[in-house]
Amino acid sequence: MTQNAQKSATATVIDARATVLAPAVLALLLGAFLVLGTGFAHSDTIHNAAHDTRHSFAFPCH
Repeated sequence: MTQNAQKSATATVIDARATVLAPAVLALLLGAFLVLGTGFAHSDTIHNAAHDTRHSFAFPCH
């Protein structure tokens, strides 16, 4: 394997890792935000948000 081919293969592996790593980090941050956001929010806030979401999807809840 020539040096240029080896560098190209290494760059391809790094690019592949970067394309997988970025969405994984974003999903991790979003998940942490959702868990911590609901964990520290008051129950009325969570209920009202869920209630408004149900109404916005035209789902009857009462």
